[in-house]
Amino acid sequence: MQRTMTMQARKKDTRDKIELGGLIVKAGLRYEKRALLLGALIELNRRLTLDESERTRLTAIGAEALGNDGE
Repeated sequence: MQRTMTMQARKKDTRDKIELGGLIVKAGLRYEKRALLLGALIELNRRLTLDESERTRLTAIGAEALGNDGE
């Protein structure tokens, strides 16, 4: 039973990572350096912590982009 739960958790984790990678590609950042991507995500996290309106603005942009291809 425990082994099944561990395998399911690992599969879910893998699927989540694949989906997040797909977002990087969708954003047009596939060929950027990993350090740049990580730095951008860290900075984004800081901004979102300080400014709820930024979260709202970026959510709207993302929702529009996802809606354009039916996701």
